[in-house]
Amino acid sequence: MLPFAYIFLGYALYYMFKALLFSFLSLSIPFSSWAVNQTNDEFIAQTAEKYKLPVTRIKHWLDQANKDQTVLDAMAKPWEAKPWHQYAPIFLTEKRTQAGVKFWQKHRLTLDRVEKELGVDAAIVVAIIGVETLYGYYKGKYSALDSLYTLGFYHKSRGKFFRKELAELMVLAEDEQFSVTDIKSSYAGAMGWGQFMPSSYRYYAVDFDGDGKRDLFNNEVDAIGSVGNYFKKHRWQFGQPVAFKARVTGNEHKAILSRNLKPKRIISDILSQGVFVNADINTQDKGHLIKLKGATEDEYWLTLQNFYVISRYNHSPLYSMAVYQLSEAIKAEMAKHDE
Repeated sequence: MLPFAYIFLGYALYYMFKALLFSFLSLSIPFSSWAVNQTNDEFIAQTAEKYKLPVTRIKHWLDQANKDQTVLDAMAKPWEAKPWHQYAPIFLTEKRTQAGVKFWQKHRLTLDRVEKELGVDAAIVVAIIGVETLYGYYKGKYSALDSLYTLGFYHKSRGKFFRKELAELMVLAEDEQFSVTDIKSSYAGAMGWGQFMPSSYRYYAVDFDGDGKRDLFNNEVDAIGSVGNYFKKHRWQFGQPVAFKARVTGNEHKAILSRNLKPKRIISDILSQGVFVNADINTQDKGHLIKLKGATEDEYWLTLQNFYVISRYNHSPLYSMAVYQLSEAIKAEMAKHDE
């Protein structure tokens, strides 16, 4: 047995540790906030070094950022989590189609330039802006600073990505002379007519009307040109197909279904897996088979390079299919008006 003195010392140390722990947890700054503050310091140092921004300015901006629980709530329930038969009706509406026709008619000359100068089909640019903001009707109500701060420091799995976008927002505000606290965005920090993330704004936005500014918040011409430039940089193939409706038999096709939308398989190999497409296609091109959840039965589509390019805007196959189908509906209506 231990001598009494050792037993007493053990109890003393135990209660001393317990008291210290209680004191720490009773501080006005909870442990989670302390961890965030540590991350703040790292963020400030890294952003200042990488982007050559003054430390005092970064700290000033961070001091004005607030955690927004509604951002985290919205992030937990994205529309892309819905099955296709519930997702599609949100975007594939007569209202959105007709609004797209009017937008195309209003900006016909600008969209002609997109096709000629950038090599991107007008219909896809119109559809993107339609899906993203309903042609400027909804460009976001959240503070971009608060949204990116919240997701950067409080989102469990994607914090690193959103901290990077928060840094990009600060650089963007500095370069374009925006007030970082006044910028509105979606809950995920996407901004303007085309809902560009800050990094996309910095790297893909263009001054398409030549007024010396890249304004995606108020300038529709810049927004159109910038969406077109985004697609050009991601290697859109002008005038080429996007996807074909397919049907399947047997179970062989299941082995080639995957979440990666990049077309990697030769189409002839896909067709050999019990996949049938009623279209004249080059079977030596590369494609990808996707399955969308229908209300009564699943839909299968053979998707091509242009479908993958759409997914660079938003990585969901539901999003890409909604943009594609909306573009086809708008294009068909435009043809009727031009007759």
